[in-house]
Amino acid sequence: MSKIHYFLLLACTLFFFGNSQAQDVSIQQNLTALIQPPYLKTGDTVAIVAPAGILKNRNDEVERAVALLKSWGLNVVVGKHVFSQADHFAGTDAERCEDFQNALDDPKISAIWCARGGYGTVRILDKLDYTKFKEHPKWMIGYSDITALHNQIHNEGYQSIHALMCVSLTKDLDDIKESLETFKSTIFGNPVNFTLEGSSYNRVGNATGQLVGGNLTMLHTMLGSKTSIDVSGKILFIEEIGEYKYHIDRMLQSLKRAGYFDDCKGVIVGDMSKLRKNTTLWGTTIEQLILDALADYDFPIAFNMPAGHENDNRAMVFGKVIQLKVEKDESTLVYK
Repeated sequence: MSKIHYFLLLACTLFFFGNSQAQDVSIQQNLTALIQPPYLKTGDTVAIVAPAGILKNRNDEVERAVALLKSWGLNVVVGKHVFSQADHFAGTDAERCEDFQNALDDPKISAIWCARGGYGTVRILDKLDYTKFKEHPKWMIGYSDITALHNQIHNEGYQSIHALMCVSLTKDLDDIKESLETFKSTIFGNPVNFTLEGSSYNRVGNATGQLVGGNLTMLHTMLGSKTSIDVSGKILFIEEIGEYKYHIDRMLQSLKRAGYFDDCKGVIVGDMSKLRKNTTLWGTTIEQLILDALADYDFPIAFNMPAGHENDNRAMVFGKVIQLKVEKDESTLVYK
């Protein structure tokens, strides 16, 4: 080999090695540990707010939520606009933002529990200021439309809790026993590990990374904005309700084309509830649709996570590192 060829080979090696190192460093920086707000203890205060849909005739559920938190030794404040009405929403954008901002700013508040989702959270995102929140971090709790806030808080560098909301509280709380048990355990500092029912659709493999995600429509809605999350080196949870299968495929294809899954370490699929039937049938199960959409990747995919728009909606800590092990007969999610 001539000296010229040798130095060319050396230069190419250093270039590719350096580029690989740079990618590794980029992923490691992206995986910087998120700040964990203090877990709750007896005497702490929870604020109930409604950043999205209207709470018309939902007073009973909010009263149940207040009673439940008090039975756990917690104090409760209800936002002054929770029962406000402005067409589709629980008050105007300004009113909903005011309640959420007050909860963010108040150092006496230890957690913010969203009363319901629906639609509307995205309309207040750019009005929120996290300056005082960062001085006194607190847990933000919710799911569905509240995924928008999970994304924003993740990008601010903090963990949050994906869990049931006030309107999830049934008259007989025994109907949602597992959801409540994981909710209580999680907010008081004992996040629950999961062993999931197996599925023949599971894509076997192991992965470790921060748990992120939420409602697929909301993740898709955030795409291209500063509130979209970078899932590089992370494990993505998704759930959905009330969509056609082709809508779900379209969202996954859109995310895929944007490079969303390129460095993702794993996917956990929750409930795909109340799927609508199109006049032209899709032709496969929702599980196969997801596998087909993500066929270009080799990360593990676990189905049957009991979380989403069903009564059995187990609490998860977003932003916390988990170890995911997927087999055909079962999958496990263990917090690190």
